[in-house]
Amino acid sequence: MKSRPVSEGTFRSPLLPVATAAAALAIFAADVFTPPDCVVSGLYVVVVLMAGNFLRDRRLWFASLGCAALAVGAQFLAHRYVLENNQVAYIGAFNTLVSIVAIVLSTYLVVRGFAAQAALHRARIDLAYAGRVTLMGELTASIAHEVNQPIVGVVTNASACLRWLGGESPNLQEAQAAASRIVRDGRRAADIISRVRQLFTKGTPQRQPVDINQLIRETVELLGAQAARESTTIRTDLVADLPFVMADRIQLQQVVLNLILNGVDAMKESGTARELTVRSGRSEEGHVAVSVADNGVGLPPQDVHRLFDPFFTTKPEGTGMGLSISRSIIEAHDGRLWATPNRPRGAVFAFALPAGEPGMDPFPPTA
Repeated sequence: MKSRPVSEGTFRSPLLPVATAAAALAIFAADVFTPPDCVVSGLYVVVVLMAGNFLRDRRLWFASLGCAALAVGAQFLAHRYVLENNQVAYIGAFNTLVSIVAIVLSTYLVVRGFAAQAALHRARIDLAYAGRVTLMGELTASIAHEVNQPIVGVVTNASACLRWLGGESPNLQEAQAAASRIVRDGRRAADIISRVRQLFTKGTPQRQPVDINQLIRETVELLGAQAARESTTIRTDLVADLPFVMADRIQLQQVVLNLILNGVDAMKESGTARELTVRSGRSEEGHVAVSVADNGVGLPPQDVHRLFDPFFTTKPEGTGMGLSISRSIIEAHDGRLWATPNRPRGAVFAFALPAGEPGMDPFPPTA
């Protein structure tokens, strides 16, 4: 069933027009039989407000003109029952004029209120549309940001594989290793797309026990070639025998990857030796903690509170989505992500996740 347009006017009760007409007639009768110095006709403002619930625009103005006509008509009829006294007539005429002005002003305010409501409705529609566009932009940026790294890895390893095979003495062992890395990155990209698709389904996240130290080692190895190109040394300081965490492995690896890449980028303008340290350990709460420390440009003091906001970036070619995505992933795993200044220079980004209980697997694999 289609709803009627706002301009036609709708009302909840079919008795409201009848009640409005009855109120107008009652005010007219009272205005006739009361002395002119009683401004009964001013009550037509109530009639206008009642009519505003089911009349719009021209129809409401016509109703207001009707109220004004009733006020004037009552004044003429009232002269039959009052003494022919000029002072009384002047008082009645003045009160009627005041009532007409009140009727016109109240009608104007009601019409303006309708216009404001319509503008607010349009603004809400525009805001909802802008929200959908923003959500689409965030989703697009997220997908591009997530998939970009494995694609770069595929291209880099494919080039290396061709180079090993194209030499005078093809190095089959290195070519095979590069091809294996291509397969690994391709599968990783497929896993990321699968996780994105899960955002639109009611499926359970694929959480499993994750060895955080092993995940860090794999991520550092994955970025080894890129770190070498940037003349950056990545060191690890990992505490042994850490408990596992229940997490989506791909999402958690993406967080570590983002933090390391941000640290590498932050040191591009550094005049000192570029060193980045990835540490693991336990937080004060007993959670498994990971930190990535660089000796780059450090945190912008005026924008520290905006570091994790979507689309905020200090890099000319940055999307501003990496830290925002990382925070969303960590918080979805009941953890927290934060940033602090490094000493003597640089920044430290760290996150902590609840440790899993030994022998417990809340998301067991299904057959």
